[in-house]
Parts: sequence; C-alpha cells; structure tokens
Amino acid sequence: MVTGPTVRARDSHGVAATTATARRWDRWERRLLSALTGCAADARVAGAARTLSWCGEHAAVWLAAGLAGAATDRAQRDRWLRGTALVATAHLASMGLKRIVRRPRPELAGRAPLVRTAGRHSFPSSHAASAGAAALALGTLSHRGRTGTGPGVPLAVPLGVLAGLMCVSRLVAGVHYPSDVVAGAALGALTVRLGTERGP
Repeated sequence: MVTGPTVRARDSHGVAATTATARRWDRWERRLLSALTGCAADARVAGAARTLSWCGEHAAVWLAAGLAGAATDRAQRDRWLRGTALVATAHLASMGLKRIVRRPRPELAGRAPLVRTAGRHSFPSSHAASAGAAALALGTLSHRGRTGTGPGVPLAVPLGVLAGLMCVSRLVAGVHYPSDVVAGAALGALTVRLGTERGP
C-alpha cells in the first residue's frame, strides 16, 4: 500500500492536471464567445439575436406555440398541453439551478451585451432549456388543424431550427458561455425524457 509523500504527490499532480484542463476550457469558451459576439457587428445579425432573445424570454414563444397548438388541433390537445407543460418545467428547473450554481454572466472587454437579462446568473441557459424541451416535446407533433384529419404539418424541422438559432442568439448577444447553452439544452432534453417516461 502506497502512502505518505507518494500519495500526496499523485493527488497534487491530479489537481494540477484538472486545473490546467479547466483553464484551457475557459480559454476556449472565451475565444468562441468572443468570435460569436463579434458577429453582432453586422446590424442584421444583432437584430436577429435581439429578436430571438426577446421571444424566448421566460419561454414565451414556446409556451405560446404550445397553447396555440392545443387550441387549434383538438385531436391532439392533450399532447400539446403535455408538451407545453414540459417546456415550462424545463424553464423552471433551469431557474432553480441558476440559484444553486450562481455562475456570473460573461464580461467581455469593450463589448456590452445586446440585451438585458432577467437575472445575474448564467448557468444553465433558461432560453436553451426551454428551446431544447420545445424542440423535442412539440417537435414530435404534426399539426392537424381543427378537423384533426390528414397527416398534418410536421414541426420537427422548423422547431428544431428555431431552437438552435435561439441557443446561438444567446451567445451572439454575449449573455451566456457556450457551456451554459449546452447544459441548458441538455436539461431541456432530460426534462422531456423523464416527463415522457412518466407520462400516460
């Protein structure tokens, strides 16, 4: 059994390796974030990022889409409402995690955020959580209209594209690190999976 200085040396080496990896990751995140926020120099990109961020605030666009689907697709109303509830759950879960993790939002020298934020904490991204949940929970539906007949309009691609753009918009706006967005999307996906497994 190895004890004493050898164990301490190994522990020290492990800590040093972990710290070095964390620093490399932090540098990579900041480089990527700097590159994406630089895209906002184009007024059209900045405008699109602002619009997407505003639409996704408090999961508004996804909740509205889910409720609209429930109102206009009577044959699948229960599925629309269940999907909408999962989106809301993912959003609330992300807000709870933010209060626990309390990661400050990014600060880039010489670049102010494009949008105001509802809170000071960054991890995970609530926009990404609700977008990820919506892409999975609502994207599996095909809107059939009031008649409830026919194959319906598939929503997976348009909702998936919109969700992806909304996630990227938070980076372009300079209010999240890439890991915030990845974690948020993963949280949304996990929420839908767990909710679907426990559903009727």
